[in-house]
Amino acid sequence: MNAKPVYVDPQTLLDVAHARYHSPHAVLGAHLDQGGVTIRTVRHLADSVDIVTADGTYPASHEQDGVWVAVLEREDIPDYRLRVTYGDQTSTVDDPYRFMPTLGELDLHLIGEGRHEQLWNALGAHVHSYGGELGQVDGVSFAVWAPNARAVRVVGDFNYWDGSGSAMRSLGSSGVWELFIPDVKVGARYKFEICGPDGNWFQKADPMARATEVPPATASVVTDQFHDWGDGDWMEYRETHDPHSAPMSVYEVHLGSWMQGLQYRELADHLVDHVTKLGFTHVEFMPVAEHPFGGSWGYQQTSYYAPTARFGTPDDFRYLVDRLHQAGIGVLLDWVPAHFPKDEWALANFDGTKLYEDPDPLRGEHPDWGTLVFNFGRREVRNFLVANALYWLSEFHIDGLRVDAVASMLYLDYSRSDGAWRPNIYGGRENLEAISFLQEANATAYKNNPGIVMIAEESTAWPGVTAPTDAGGLGFGLKWNMGWMNDTLRYLNEDPINRRFHHGELTFSLVYAFSENYVLPLSHDEVVHGKGSLWNKMPGDNWRKAAGLRALYAYQWSHPGKQLMFMGSEFGQEREWDADSSIDWWLLDDPLHAGITRLLTDLNNLYKAEPALWDDTHSGFEWIEAGDGDRNTISYLRKGQDKDGNWKFLVCVTNFAGNPHEGYRVGVPFEGRYEELINTDSEAYGGSGVTNLGSVTAEPIPWMGRPYSVELRVPPLGALFLRPLDIK
Repeated sequence: MNAKPVYVDPQTLLDVAHARYHSPHAVLGAHLDQGGVTIRTVRHLADSVDIVTADGTYPASHEQDGVWVAVLEREDIPDYRLRVTYGDQTSTVDDPYRFMPTLGELDLHLIGEGRHEQLWNALGAHVHSYGGELGQVDGVSFAVWAPNARAVRVVGDFNYWDGSGSAMRSLGSSGVWELFIPDVKVGARYKFEICGPDGNWFQKADPMARATEVPPATASVVTDQFHDWGDGDWMEYRETHDPHSAPMSVYEVHLGSWMQGLQYRELADHLVDHVTKLGFTHVEFMPVAEHPFGGSWGYQQTSYYAPTARFGTPDDFRYLVDRLHQAGIGVLLDWVPAHFPKDEWALANFDGTKLYEDPDPLRGEHPDWGTLVFNFGRREVRNFLVANALYWLSEFHIDGLRVDAVASMLYLDYSRSDGAWRPNIYGGRENLEAISFLQEANATAYKNNPGIVMIAEESTAWPGVTAPTDAGGLGFGLKWNMGWMNDTLRYLNEDPINRRFHHGELTFSLVYAFSENYVLPLSHDEVVHGKGSLWNKMPGDNWRKAAGLRALYAYQWSHPGKQLMFMGSEFGQEREWDADSSIDWWLLDDPLHAGITRLLTDLNNLYKAEPALWDDTHSGFEWIEAGDGDRNTISYLRKGQDKDGNWKFLVCVTNFAGNPHEGYRVGVPFEGRYEELINTDSEAYGGSGVTNLGSVTAEPIPWMGRPYSVELRVPPLGALFLRPLDIK
């Protein structure tokens, strides 16, 4: 053979041999020139290397530092393999450097623009197959964004965690590094080994990993989707219906402590049955994305694209969502773009620089949580987060995202003292980049996934949280009503004899109830960290505690807004929530607690059936009497139109006093009979039985500004709902 190999200078060969060259494919693999085809490969400590093609085998010679080279006298690049001998062991393997990039020019353009709405299909680890003369090649393509790295390698259990033969190539100004590695399979564990600007090497989990090891192990895992979805009817319905104007009662779940020891597939059996019996329309999962510390409950995430491996595989989680959908139950998911932990193997200082986190020390950390803040002004970081929202909504059929800690993103001075924060370009405290990010995330989510809902946990009076983005709003569909929650629980924490002095806390929420589209949350945050359970927020003995909860739930379900309840509250969990143990299911054997569950089931079923209870606009509510603080009682009308356009009415009366009110007159809009649909003091719920024997009749006695009125027995610590039977 007279042909000579394509020349490469010794320093470049040295860098290639030690996997620190930014463009290994420019040297390794097959390269055609006038002298033939030069093929180079790195095989440290090999005794011999041969190039195997369909028409023959060609020996390679050792060139330098473990680099082997051969020249094939031909005018085209063949399909080839490498036959490598180490001592008495010979194996035939494929060459990762003979493949073209698996990302196209459009992918790189969109990544550079920060507009790749399916980023998870471009970056991360993906199973690929290639045909060829020597047969099909299966493997995995790896791609990672690390614009400031000097070099990047793939390490994993498929190469004994030695990246010397798996150097990635830089795809130019995009900052993306890429490599296809043949014969890697689903289930393989891997990380990226990165050489930072200072020349030091370190290993990082894949930011786009779609599966991970079970913590405390930290490697990323190659995965693929094999689940066969069965929720076609649900998804078709979702696309054509608006959840914002429909009934929504949400059961919030922490997967690790709902019923300990269950995996995603086991949860599907038990959770679907429980939620179906209770009548909730949705479940909301506390964060599912992988997180290293279980005690963070998922709110400090390291793998934003991977369901936690604690309970199974990504397909197992798909199965859980699928089963809920097939049972007619929507699935909401907590999403945490506000911050991320500092774990050295994850997103922090990812390529040796502050890449994902804001580099400004006055913006880049959360003092409350000891975590880092995303750089919302960098387009690639925004793309990472916006695409992540779309990923859960599309790839896992999630029906809505509840965005955690929105207030911490909106304000530059959030939890920061004077001098410890930097104003925006206009001198204000608003985080303009985060505002723009939230608007983009919401608008893009709604555009790509009709029928979903975006929900803000926002605890301040920021205007326009649920206003459209084209009107200057943040673009959320719903907002947690933290004011209602705080005022209501503070009111109920008072002994009934003192509540007359706090009546305004009970009624104030109606001053602003229609300024946003609200969810009324009684979430995990209210039953942990020394706050005690809802049960123990109620004063008095056990009977009064149970009665207080029943009255609270009836009030919540009849108040304008969607409802959310944390697991365990459906039966009056007595102790504070502990994420390290299951909720106290045994309490359901106690008639007092079982009665709470029975009431909640009836409330949910009535709520879904009565449009009067889920018209959350100002036209759906009318005070009857808001000022009867001396008797701790409020009354109001709920109104709504059915599918035929007919108006439906409910009269709601709630007594938060510890004694009944006999002969209590309430003004109503129509004469005729009124059916008592719900009475929380019914003996069936564990009450004392102060009821109205099924119905009452309105009399032509004007009262409270109404032309008619009914005389009621209003139970102690109780609520009742009346429905007119024959409107005249």
